[in-house]
Amino acid sequence: MAEDSISSVVVVSEFIDFLNSSPTAFHAVDEAKKRLKKAGFEQISEREDWGLENGKKYFFTRNYSTIVAFAIGNKYVAGNGFPIIGAHTDSPCLKLKPVSKVAKGGFLEVGVQTYGGGLWHTWFDRDLTIAGRLILREKKGDSVLYSHRLVRIEEPIMRIPTLAIHLDRGVNDGFKVNTQSHLVPVLATSIKAELNKVAAENQSLEDGVQGDGKKSNGKCKTDSKKHHSLLLKLLADQAGCEPDDICDFELQVCDTQPSIVAGAMKEFVFSGRLDNLCSSFCSLKAMIESTSSESSLEEETGVRMVALFDHEEVGSNSAQGAGSPVMLDALSRITNSFCSTNSKLIEKAIQKSFFVSADMAHALHPNYMDKHEENHQPKLHGGLVIKHNANQRYATNAVTSFIFREIAEKHGLPVQDFVVRNDMPCGSTIGPILASGVGIRTVDVGAPQLSMHSIREMCAVDDVRYSYEHFKAFFEEFSLLDSKLTVDI
Repeated sequence: MAEDSISSVVVVSEFIDFLNSSPTAFHAVDEAKKRLKKAGFEQISEREDWGLENGKKYFFTRNYSTIVAFAIGNKYVAGNGFPIIGAHTDSPCLKLKPVSKVAKGGFLEVGVQTYGGGLWHTWFDRDLTIAGRLILREKKGDSVLYSHRLVRIEEPIMRIPTLAIHLDRGVNDGFKVNTQSHLVPVLATSIKAELNKVAAENQSLEDGVQGDGKKSNGKCKTDSKKHHSLLLKLLADQAGCEPDDICDFELQVCDTQPSIVAGAMKEFVFSGRLDNLCSSFCSLKAMIESTSSESSLEEETGVRMVALFDHEEVGSNSAQGAGSPVMLDALSRITNSFCSTNSKLIEKAIQKSFFVSADMAHALHPNYMDKHEENHQPKLHGGLVIKHNANQRYATNAVTSFIFREIAEKHGLPVQDFVVRNDMPCGSTIGPILASGVGIRTVDVGAPQLSMHSIREMCAVDDVRYSYEHFKAFFEEFSLLDSKLTVDI
């Protein structure tokens, strides 16, 4: 037990670092990229030809919000299968509108739109900030180049205050959020912002900026009709550029409270974005650790892959979502890199492949036990949950659940089963999207958690370790296990 505790501490400590480095999907991909490079994975580009080799490890990004990493077995030949784990990098949040400038009642506010199905009442009275990416204009000699840069303001700069109970006596009978009018973060008061603007303009005059709003080099200041100039200045300071250099951005509101290990027995993780950065981290770590030694891929006949997609929370229908061709493109290009003369090998490879759709599961809530049926109550510390749904909201079937369960049994790992009550709607995952779109065998699994889609979620430390160990065992065991399984004969 002591050994298990030490192992859990090590894994969860790394997980906490990953969470605190990943306030957005862009940052999650950036953190994954750093870890993969450190582990010897080579970055390749979808815009270039691929020269792949057996025993080597690679990754690519799409839109910098989706990342695909793969390791090619020494015994891989074109037409062999791919053991794949897929998760997603995005979480429900508030994203800044294209025109975010809102001013009313003597306040500067920031217009946001809801992304995904968040528990929006949990965003009130939190210390908030913003993070995301900027599109920047950079002058290089006589040329102008454009690039994206990740940005994150660490300190709290905004808040969504609740209305006092004295002005809404019935609020405790049901807090109904109007997401258009109530869910608008306060950035500053108008008078303080104006005083700051005057002070900044006076300083600019002293530094050689003309009073008409133009610098002495003739470069115009950024149009502040769409966004508060105060907000643009904060972003520019963080990015180390001028507000004029910001051409556009994709930003979201974030909680500033860090992810932590908590609870009286230090058994929980309290954090935002557990759905689905927990699955992303565990699959990524499993990929890295299962390919870390020189002998890791010696007997591997397949290609181990991790695919972390954007936009799952809004349906996956984007150029970088699971509904796009990104994974099929990767499978095809890898297969063709080893045999470009037989176009039918990709179909053969798909039928030999296996996809683990990893997304968080609903743990039994002690205060709402009637939301789970008696025989399907996933518990914290109970290991990965295999999700079933007869109506194909999850893609699990008897064959795919057997494979995943057999690997767990061999390694002494706990597993649980879940189906939603017949009188309740069932969510879905990227599993059915890829199972139907690619034709790949799929199992839907996830670590149990509480407070799903809240700004502050919770899961169990042990389940982080169980997830990582189960995924690692899957990569190491699948090819041999699958060679012993007969179905369509």
